Order: sequence, then structure tokens, then C-alpha cells
Amino acid sequence: MPTSADVARLAGVSRATVSYVLNNAEAVRISEPTRRKVRAAAEELGYVPHAAARSLRAGHTRIVLLPTSHVPIGPLYSTFLNELQWALRALDYTVVQYGSLGLTGDEAARAWAELRPVAVISLGEITLSAHNVATLKRAGARAVITMGPVSVPGAHALVMDQAEVGARAAAHLVERGRRRIGVVVPEEEGLELFSTPRLEGARSVAGAEVVALPMAYSEESAAALAGRWGSLGLDAAFAYNDEYAMLLMRAFQDAGLRVPQDVAVIGADDLLIGRLLRPRLSTVQIEMPTGERLAGLVDQAVREPSAVVRRHDLMAAVALPREST
Repeated sequence: MPTSADVARLAGVSRATVSYVLNNAEAVRISEPTRRKVRAAAEELGYVPHAAARSLRAGHTRIVLLPTSHVPIGPLYSTFLNELQWALRALDYTVVQYGSLGLTGDEAARAWAELRPVAVISLGEITLSAHNVATLKRAGARAVITMGPVSVPGAHALVMDQAEVGARAAAHLVERGRRRIGVVVPEEEGLELFSTPRLEGARSVAGAEVVALPMAYSEESAAALAGRWGSLGLDAAFAYNDEYAMLLMRAFQDAGLRVPQDVAVIGADDLLIGRLLRPRLSTVQIEMPTGERLAGLVDQAVREPSAVVRRHDLMAAVALPREST
């Protein structure tokens, strides 16, 4: 197994220089030709720095733990998480996705702490407590960041107000004279983190008469709902997101219901395919933060672990009227 000493000999530099180059040390100025020479030597020998040794020298790892989502969160959030991972990698962090399906907050905190991450970004599927945050920090986590509708004591909170999405959708329908609104709630487990506040947001709109309508993400479930629509006495549908809205709108049309004359339909997330439908799908556009911005917040929290934890409101929503309403 090649060592840093082997790389130093081949490159004609000191072991310290090898360490500075391969660990991207910012405090030491090293010429670009020397950096290229060290990297070429490491590549030729197949040398890879030892993560544990690096952590011992630095006093912490460069691991950012990202619990793997076990629910279909949709293209909008998938793109956001991909951007986040690229941006963290550019800042020299190693993103580790952890399968946390079925774990409680206490179990998850202990399991994550075993990897000694320097930061944890919890997407909100597992409810963390102040005790869980303390467990992670005792294990070396300089920053714990939670995403969701509420803050957790001791953690930086990235608050994403899903209720605003529902409120914007229902308000748009009411403005169009549609007051009897069916809100499609996914039957799939795990989506309550998004769907419940969206439903409550719709219910908060003055003049809206809201009925929750469970529907699975399938043509069969959409067809069944469309088949009994006439008996529900509703004149509009707000679907959980654009994908559920497209399923339901197609089912309405197959059942002989006209969109928007018989029933207005609005979704959420503003997916491109919604603009390709006929009629074009009205939607709620969600303004997400860039992955680069969130990666910067993580990096700042790691660099300043003693700073006061903060709440960051990261999402805004606006209704985009199109032909389906």
C-alpha cells in the first residue's frame, strides 16, 4: 500500500507538502506546478489519503451526513438535494447518505453519531429532539441542521413553510370563483411532512370549503376518484403536486369532465411537463434556496460552531394561473 512518503519521494517534495496539497490546506501557499506534481505522483502510485488520520490531525471529520429520503419527494426536491451535494463536495466535504428507514429519533441520533460527522442535515422525516441534537454534538458534530416546518432546540432550522403552498393554491381557486375545493392527499406513507401542512394551508383560506381526498399515485386510484367526483359536489381540485394533478386531470377527462369548465385543477412544484399538457396546468411555484446557498450555511456553521443557532426561512410560494383553472 503506497504511503505519503512514497508520494513525497516520487514528487521530490516533503511529506508535509504532500499533506497540504492532498488535504487542500488553505493556510499554506503552494505553487500550482508543485500541486500538479504531487497530484500526478499520487495518481501514479494509486495513493489515497487516510480519512481517519486526516480526522485525527484536524480534530474532526469532513463528513456531512444526509439521511436518505425513503419517500418520493419529487423532481423539485431531488434537484435541490443534488445541487446541495455537489456544492458540499466543492467545499471539500464528503457527503454520506444514511439509510434511516424505521429508526426513531433516539436510534437515528446514536447511529449517525457512530460515524462522527462534522455536520448532519436532517430532512425532517425523523423527528429529532434537543436531546438528539446534544447526542450528535457530543460525538463531534459541529452543526446539526434540520429542514421542516418547526425548529429543534440546539439545531439550525431551515424552515420550509408547506402551509403557504396550500394557501396560495386555495386562494387562487377562490379568486376564480371556485369555493368547494377537493384537496388531494397522497395515500403513500411518509409524505405527511408535506401534504398535511398543505391541506391545513388550504383550509386557512377565507371562503374555501375544503374536503380532503385520499388518492394513491396510480391511474387506478385517480380514475376511481374521478368516477365519484360528481357525487362530491366539488368544483375544484388542488392536488398535492403537479404529478398527482396530471394523473387526476387525465382521469377527469377520461370520465367526461371538462377542465376547467366542470372542475378547475391546480398542482404544485411548477414542473415543465405541466406546461406541455392541454389545458396547461395551473400550479404553485415554489421558490427553493439553491444548493450552493445551503452548503454555504453548513460550512459557516461548521467553521463557527459556537455561533448562536438560527432559523432560516427558505421557501416562498406563488400561484401561476394557467388554462386548467
